[in-house]
Amino acid sequence: MLTAILTILLFLILITPHEFGHFIVAKLCGVQVNEFAIGMGPAIWQKQKGETLYSIRAIPLGGYNAMEGENEESDNPRAFNNKSVPQKLAVLFAGAGMNVIVAIILLSFSISASGIVMQPLELVREGSPAEAAGLQAGDTITAINGTPTDSWSDVVTGIDGCEAGVPMEVEVRRGKETFTTTLVPEIGEDGRTVIGIQATISHSVLLGFRYGVPATWEMNKLMLESFVSMFRNGVSKDDVSGPVGIVTLVNETSQYGISSFLYLAALISLNLAIINLLPFPALDGGRIIFVIIRKITGNMITDKIEGYVHMVGMVLLLTLFLFITWNDISRLFS
Repeated sequence: MLTAILTILLFLILITPHEFGHFIVAKLCGVQVNEFAIGMGPAIWQKQKGETLYSIRAIPLGGYNAMEGENEESDNPRAFNNKSVPQKLAVLFAGAGMNVIVAIILLSFSISASGIVMQPLELVREGSPAEAAGLQAGDTITAINGTPTDSWSDVVTGIDGCEAGVPMEVEVRRGKETFTTTLVPEIGEDGRTVIGIQATISHSVLLGFRYGVPATWEMNKLMLESFVSMFRNGVSKDDVSGPVGIVTLVNETSQYGISSFLYLAALISLNLAIINLLPFPALDGGRIIFVIIRKITGNMITDKIEGYVHMVGMVLLLTLFLFITWNDISRLFS
């Protein structure tokens, strides 16, 4: 039951902001939006507000933002097909943009939930070399043997680089004062050099966002590198996964707590942004390519022709979706 709830929540987190991105920018650009739907299938709730029908549908796997003139010709001056190229591109890029924003938010909360290791000391163990040297909770180690320590990882590296039984010089900041003291490290239970200190663990959301943005950027770079590697070396059926595979991942990650679930959601959200920008018909990337090509070629490609191309692309995507789903189910029973 928990896996089912988390899976539904995950799809809502991924799809709803994506479509809302298209929706809000379309409205800002004056595009007529006929319907904004959360979910697919038969409607379980509908409300007409102005020109737009808002609906919640029975199957929580997707959603859509139906714009006038999106897939067909329309004489309506507010139709998507009659808007300027910059407006069209803004609307099309907005979905992936929202997925990136969602990834940043989710990853920031994931980092906050996991805890951020801070330099100020949380604990100085009784009878330890650090206590003997006068270190206290709240102190910050700023240098070890003359080497600056700008982060907790620097502190750990500095201590690991010292030899047990050999005096080490530690520069400490306490409040506004800085002093230097000498202590003799010892060997811990795991065989590593220790001095008996423990870092502060922060769960600050604001601090999480400070680390969330660069973490999302690094995740994005790794994913792009993976995509390039897949296209260069070929893609096997085991390299892709669909909704069934996502359910399995949700079940596995939920056992490790909310931080792992949020990390997974951020990863999939960023993945969705990248996939949607691929230059394939029916995807946002394919539509972006058509906007650019039609700007260059003029009337050589009509709305009707583009609509047919996107229709073929949708059929191919649905076929791929069915194949991936079958592959996911096969893996469950293998």
